[in-house]
Amino acid sequence: MKANQQKNQLRLIAGIWRGRKLPFAPVPGLRPTPDRVRETLFNWLSPVIRGAHCLDLFAGSGALGFEAASRGAAEVILVDKNAEVIDSLQQQIEALGAQQVSAVQAECSRYLGGQAQSMDIVFLDPPYREDLLPGCIGQLESAGWLADEAWVYLETAHDIKPELPANWETHRSKSAGQVSVHLIRRSRVS
Repeated sequence: MKANQQKNQLRLIAGIWRGRKLPFAPVPGLRPTPDRVRETLFNWLSPVIRGAHCLDLFAGSGALGFEAASRGAAEVILVDKNAEVIDSLQQQIEALGAQQVSAVQAECSRYLGGQAQSMDIVFLDPPYREDLLPGCIGQLESAGWLADEAWVYLETAHDIKPELPANWETHRSKSAGQVSVHLIRRSRVS
């Protein structure tokens, strides 16, 4: 039992909860963003994370959203369709006393079809082989979810190259094993 508990934990890297270990739901297919990838991403985002409004779609373990909150994000919304995942995230929110974090049970396209909030940073890490990125990217851009100069983090299988709207530009990219990560900068549409 102890080995399984160790396996279903992630460690926050920096910020107010630095070093804190958080358990996550033992859901098949759930894969937290590895520490090294998270560290690189948040180094890239360090100039803009403090005070940012963040949306973590396909939140899973909550690794990206909790790391953002730990580093000073003003608001983090964790969205996942799995009830067990949401229950686990809610327990972590309560354990941390993370008043700036909320968890919402919803399928991504349904959530993005609701009342839009302008977000500064969006974490988009869907199941790799379910072809969910194009629809999510389209909804984020067209439905008012992104601040004029928002940042969008995409995590994909290394062989997937997502099509981006004309006003989205890849700021940074990196591959690590079977995973590719992209930090995208959205420009205001004129």
